[in-house]
Amino acid sequence: MDRRIVGFHQDDELHWVAELECGHGQHVRHDPPWISRPWVTSAKGRQAMLGRVLACKRCDDPPTPDE
Repeated sequence: MDRRIVGFHQDDELHWVAELECGHGQHVRHDPPWISRPWVTSAKGRQAMLGRVLACKRCDDPPTPDE
């Protein structure tokens, strides 16, 4: 399900996580040549992505018994 990016934070390993409007988070790594997201490496780049849409994999998956 598509969700808008509302913010960013870094996890314990200092990887960037997009905060989605649904409350879930999604890692947004720049790890060339496998993943190319150079915008994530700068504050200006992350700011420009606010409001953009990412597919939230957790919203697409059925809830687990723990949720």
